[in-house]
Amino acid sequence: MDPRKKALLFRRLTPYLLLLPTAVYMLVFVGYPIAETVRLAFTDPDTGAIGLFNYEVLAQDFHFWEALRYTFLLAGVIIPIQVALALGVSILLMRKFKGSGAVLYTFLIPLTISDVAAALIWYNILTDSGFLNRLLLNLGLITRPLHFFGYQYRDMEFLAIVTTEVWRATAIVFVIVFAGFQMIGKDYLEAADVFGASQWEKFRYVIFPMVKPSLQTALIIRTLFAMQVFAVVWILAGRDIPVLAGETYYWQVELKNPNVAAAYALIIAVISLALGFLYLKLFKPKYLEG
Repeated sequence: MDPRKKALLFRRLTPYLLLLPTAVYMLVFVGYPIAETVRLAFTDPDTGAIGLFNYEVLAQDFHFWEALRYTFLLAGVIIPIQVALALGVSILLMRKFKGSGAVLYTFLIPLTISDVAAALIWYNILTDSGFLNRLLLNLGLITRPLHFFGYQYRDMEFLAIVTTEVWRATAIVFVIVFAGFQMIGKDYLEAADVFGASQWEKFRYVIFPMVKPSLQTALIIRTLFAMQVFAVVWILAGRDIPVLAGETYYWQVELKNPNVAAAYALIIAVISLALGFLYLKLFKPKYLEG
């Protein structure tokens, strides 16, 4: 072959050769598990027939509807709190003050802690003989310990889960939102001051529109994690408060039924994709609309 043609052919093939390892990785470690999950979700574990057998099992299972309700309820409570905290702290840190760096790094500390470790920390804080109860008893604010754990105290378990998740995962939302705040030019804020804009007007017409893309990214990532919440709930409440990821684990590990577990996994994936699409529509920047 002519050396020039050979060199030209090599240049044309180089991008595909560079992409080949990534393509193989995605096919083996992403594509195959997804395809296998779909196959299992629509396969009868007893007969091997293709159908909606596993989803009929879910529809008749009380725990499925409870898991669906609690998963959305936890996400609906936790995510708005985290977004509000992330926005509030970001606005606070925009005003440079003494100790702002300490506030920033303190707020990021939970980001270094795993969900299992965070759940164990808060379990030891909230248990009957934990730090919180000892503190309140010593201060004379209560006469007997507060009970956070046990099926009869499910409301308190729910509160413990929300507290742990807010403490542990708000930093994820904050990092993304705070990075978006760094992209806001001071010129825009100074112009708003010149025109006499109030703090609320500056937030509504200047800060919020410019931080929308970062907020969109934070919401998508946090919602994906919220749909998959497992370790914190499992450690603090077990199946007292069922969630979709917890039921997936229960059917796979405890009941040895990968087909129903795959059906749960597929439902989590579909819900996550639908919510991600919704966020893309709701938080689309103005210059991309129309």
